[in-house]
Amino acid sequence: MSTLTQMDPGKISGLYSEVSGPSAPVGAHVTEEQLPELRAYTVAAEWSQNDLVRGSRLRFHQQWTLIPDSSNHRSIRTALPGQPCVPKSGELVSGHSPIQGLRAVVRETGPHQLLEIWDRHGLQTCLNLTALNKHGRVYDDAQFGSLSWSPCENKLLYVAEKSKNNSESCDALPAGKDRSIYWEDWGEALTSKSVPVICMVNLQSSSVSVLRGVPPDVSPGQALWAPSSQAVFFVGWYHEPFRLGLKFCSNRRSALFKLDLDGHCECLSGVNQSVSCPRMSPDGLTLIYLQGRVFGPHHQCLSLQQVDLKSGETSTLLDVINRPQTGEFAGVYEALPPCCWSADSQRVLFSSACRNWKDLFMVDRRSRTVTSLSGTSDPSRFYGSWKLLTVQKDLMVVCCSSPTVPPTLRVGFLPSVGEAVAWLTLQQPIRTFDFHWTVLDVTPTPAEDNTHFSGLDFGAVLVKPSCSPLKDKLPLVAFIHGGPHSQFPAEWNCTTAGLVKLGFAVLMVNYRGSTGFGQDSILSLLGQIGSQDVKDVQRAVLTALQMDSTLDPKCLAVIGGSHGGFLCCHLVGQYPDFYRACVARNPVINAATLLGTSDIVDWRYTSVGLQYSYDQIPTAETLAAMLEKSPITHAAQIKAPVLLLLGGRDRRVSPHQGLELYKALKSRALPVRLLWFPEDGHSLSRVDTQADCFLNTALWLQQHL
Repeated sequence: MSTLTQMDPGKISGLYSEVSGPSAPVGAHVTEEQLPELRAYTVAAEWSQNDLVRGSRLRFHQQWTLIPDSSNHRSIRTALPGQPCVPKSGELVSGHSPIQGLRAVVRETGPHQLLEIWDRHGLQTCLNLTALNKHGRVYDDAQFGSLSWSPCENKLLYVAEKSKNNSESCDALPAGKDRSIYWEDWGEALTSKSVPVICMVNLQSSSVSVLRGVPPDVSPGQALWAPSSQAVFFVGWYHEPFRLGLKFCSNRRSALFKLDLDGHCECLSGVNQSVSCPRMSPDGLTLIYLQGRVFGPHHQCLSLQQVDLKSGETSTLLDVINRPQTGEFAGVYEALPPCCWSADSQRVLFSSACRNWKDLFMVDRRSRTVTSLSGTSDPSRFYGSWKLLTVQKDLMVVCCSSPTVPPTLRVGFLPSVGEAVAWLTLQQPIRTFDFHWTVLDVTPTPAEDNTHFSGLDFGAVLVKPSCSPLKDKLPLVAFIHGGPHSQFPAEWNCTTAGLVKLGFAVLMVNYRGSTGFGQDSILSLLGQIGSQDVKDVQRAVLTALQMDSTLDPKCLAVIGGSHGGFLCCHLVGQYPDFYRACVARNPVINAATLLGTSDIVDWRYTSVGLQYSYDQIPTAETLAAMLEKSPITHAAQIKAPVLLLLGGRDRRVSPHQGLELYKALKSRALPVRLLWFPEDGHSLSRVDTQADCFLNTALWLQQHL
């Protein structure tokens, strides 16, 4: 593999800049305007882009004007070139009003947070929310945050941290008392979120107030207006007896509430459910939301519920899919986009995992049939991932990508019955990459079958250079996702692309328990971690080696983060002569010692097949079960060099987990290296951290393969 050893750190960093540089659309808004002689649509997209020089992510806007065909308004005649990109400076959240097209923005300027209202003539209103001192910082996260216009366009809703110094706060402490009291937060990536409140802005009086009547045992979020403008809907997460981590967890006890402006609050959903993503239909008659189980797997297949706001009746629009048939819809696993309704309020659109793909679906409320809108019957499958950004005026705006094509912005009108979507690409990526990729369907051997969930299969995505050296075979890197209930769809992944550019083949494995294969697959992993998932990754690697003779069976490595790091360390311990290198990001090493430090302590019980309750006290038997399924039990067998990447602020998997393995390997004089990122958390998501991690991963793999 001489092509690998010639790359110095500077060239690797330049290569990473190339694969991590493409921008990605993260949101969109559609407006329609009837001009004297034609109708026009404006598509405004928000983009995110890594800037390695600043070590930060840039956000910017870009707009396109679309002219539909005069004889067929479902067909786009002309798309004018996109306007120049406009950077977003300090914007936290924003939202467009439904009629006049006003734009509300919460902006951060130094220590202050401002609410701005923009119209066609410029800045109309500006309120200094910090100076008003009605609440703490405004939330801009996807878990709680929102910015919702009332139908009358005179009011706004948003979510903020409750003021801990305001005399109106029932939690305010008397003067002279100890103010070092501990405030619980909502865990990994939500450490600044403790007590959210729903805030209302009256634009006519330029006043801000905190809505009263929210039950004291819930934390509200995802707020939106009722059609009357006299009440709001919100999701409330129960925080008693104590808060558990919410990030990546769709199994937290929560409910859908209706709160009127007089403070009367009503619960609209079931007693012991997990709910999220309330979305109002354009006609104001129906509210939909996602619903799942409480506890159990922390991410799962969800049902789509609908509430008839006239009768108050709730019914299931889409149920949980336990075991999808080949080629069929596999269930809902993703959050709904902010706008997901057709203009006639009869169809709901969403993106979701489906085996090794991410697809775009539409469900008709009348027939309850689900249709794929991405044209996936095409065997070429140019795009492996379709993400819906918005649908407004029946115009869909989507982000598409594949392992060779960075994020691409496309639009298309909802089709008539029996017709396909006429998709139009608005923004191609600056470049595409000449890789070869394929999807593998993998079947466990009879010995690896789960007798309680027999017959399940799984998959993987293999990406490799399109041309390999004539004499040398390709080293193979098994890339394992975390979660464990998440997915590696056939989409753009800059780590995979960078490694393939360096000459590696990369196998992204969706072991049993991944999303997109039905609820049975997710449930099959409970109690089987460290065994079923380990065997699945090994089976996927063996399958790839068997089907592709260009792969080198003597040059194999594993990389992954979180549960993926857990599996990496298991694999080099259980198959010590098979893999030659390992890179693990914030891995679970010893589930028994992790029990008291993780923000999702419930998962530590569920993963080993035990029921969880808040008042649970660990027993010797519980700790033994957790230890038995942990990679630390195989540490003495590890031979492969291990690189550990740890975030000092990780609340999900304490960095002391990685340190535990580091010390075990050091004591045996085995090659191990540890990189510590003191300002980063579980995902190691800072731009400078990700660049550092890729560079060191590439050098580690080059050195040891």
